[in-house]
Amino acid sequence: MANHSATKKDARQAAKRTLRNKYYGKTTRNAIRKLRAEEGKEMGEKLPAVESMIDKLAKRNVIHKNKAANLKSKLAKKANALAK
Repeated sequence: MANHSATKKDARQAAKRTLRNKYYGKTTRNAIRKLRAEEGKEMGEKLPAVESMIDKLAKRNVIHKNKAANLKSKLAKKANALAK
């Protein structure tokens, strides 16, 4: 453990950020799981909210931007297939 007060503060802040990022990540994963279980038009209606959550994770660097793009693409593809 560090001895300098600034380093101790940085460790505390990092722990808070880690917990927050885990919460946001888990919440988004659960939302994706629920969205995939939806049928037909309900999926299309809920898709923008989940895509927004994914974008926020990528913006905060919780997930990589390419992973976010891949997730959004797969969800949109499934939503479009169910809408037909």
